Amino acid sequence: MKNLFNRFAADQSGATAIEYGLIAGLIAVVIIGAIQVVGTRLSAKFNAVANNLT
Repeated sequence: MKNLFNRFAADQSGATAIEYGLIAGLIAVVIIGAIQVVGTRLSAKFNAVANNLT
């Protein structure tokens, strides 16, 4: 039983999956934030062009 517990404590394969999940989540948050900023600026630019055309 002690051998089984020692192998479980030394196993780090799950830690790698968790790390990759955290990295993917962080990248997703950055992408979403960038899209929101670009979308807001693009919308303002289109509104400015539309106002200048009329």
